[in-house]
Amino acid sequence: MSLTLRLTLLFAAASTTVLLLLGYLIANSVEKHFEEQDMEGLSGKLELAQYTLEKVRFKTDLATLPLQLADSLVGHHGLAMLVVTPGGETLFATHGASFPTGLTHAVRSKDPRTLVWRTADGHPYRGISKLASTGIRGAPDAVIAVGTDISEHEHFMAAFKTTLSMVVVLAAILTGFLGWIAARRGLAPLRSMRREVEGITARRLDARLSAASVPVELAELAETLNIMLARLEESFQRLSNFSSDLAHELRTPVSNLLTQTQVTLSKARTAHEYGEILASNAEEFERLARIIGDMLFLAKSDNALVIPTREPVDLIDEVRSVFEFYEALSEENGLQMAVSGAGQILGDRLMVRRAISNLLSNAVRHTCPGGRIAVHVEEAGASHVVLCVENSGDTVPPEHLRRLFERFYRVDFSRRRQSDGAGLGLAITGSILRAHGGDTSVSSENGTTSFCLRFLAG
Repeated sequence: MSLTLRLTLLFAAASTTVLLLLGYLIANSVEKHFEEQDMEGLSGKLELAQYTLEKVRFKTDLATLPLQLADSLVGHHGLAMLVVTPGGETLFATHGASFPTGLTHAVRSKDPRTLVWRTADGHPYRGISKLASTGIRGAPDAVIAVGTDISEHEHFMAAFKTTLSMVVVLAAILTGFLGWIAARRGLAPLRSMRREVEGITARRLDARLSAASVPVELAELAETLNIMLARLEESFQRLSNFSSDLAHELRTPVSNLLTQTQVTLSKARTAHEYGEILASNAEEFERLARIIGDMLFLAKSDNALVIPTREPVDLIDEVRSVFEFYEALSEENGLQMAVSGAGQILGDRLMVRRAISNLLSNAVRHTCPGGRIAVHVEEAGASHVVLCVENSGDTVPPEHLRRLFERFYRVDFSRRRQSDGAGLGLAITGSILRAHGGDTSVSSENGTTSFCLRFLAG
């Protein structure tokens, strides 16, 4: 069910409920007014009849009683009266009057008794009765009953209810129509936003919704959608760059393999030459295998499939083990390597060593000959341990720092193909730290670049 239809039905239901409640209150008020009006008139006639009965002093006066009571009813259409003795003798009765026994029998109080009934011909009556004494000494009290025809009242209430029903129906229809118009106009900004969103495609992810042209209630939604579009644009751009970089990375070894194979097949060669060519091909295959393995690791990390084991890991021992691997290369370039501090964590030893190795490999590649690489480990509060790798060299521009942990990203693009790496080392390091509940950071100033790994303390 559409929101417009829901609002339309809500407006119609609300107006119908209000009108029905108002009609109910008015009907009750009118009914009560009619009842009070009837009771006022009946009480007056009842008192008049009681006064007339009290003036009877002798039994012979009872003969003139009907005439006196009949005179009191002149001009009162629909009014009926009955006066009976406890023995059932009728002293006076209006022509055609029909009173129920519940109103005239077993009356034991001089307080009025009220009752509503219908006659045999279907006319509704409202009446009261009470005991009244005569002026005859020793005579028992008589029962006086007075009733009035309330057909006009019922006709009026029936007409009122019919009119009310018609008004309610028409008001519900009108209110529903007005509600539909209001809902349509009120939801127009949403339809406008929908049209804008429909125009956003993979080629137009830079488009944004206009938050200034929508009501305040929808401004937050527009801002949220714009933030989402910005994230999508950034993710799509990274994916596009990643696809392009991956194609370039794979193109080089594949092209080398294809070229060497074609050259090899162009003429007959000696066994030694074939061996050299196969060895060269093996190197390219190893490079392809590393890229594919790294990509598989990052794909697992993106889907939270990298679950590290938990064992005590001494970070200083791991750094020294990695130092031994790079010892020959550092001596060849005249690099000074130092480690200091202390810290232990709970983590996957192989993953932690790989993260440290990636940082040191990066530092060795970008440290100028004769430079210095320093690793420092320290506790950061009671819950974290920080490992920082510093190296001297060129200062990394600030605009590149936040992207260093992206896949295939390199600061010096002119030297992309001169490096043995595929540009995935720092991305893998970031994934390893996230899998361990930690994070990474980098800073570069005054010719010193520092990469820091923040682990949860063990």
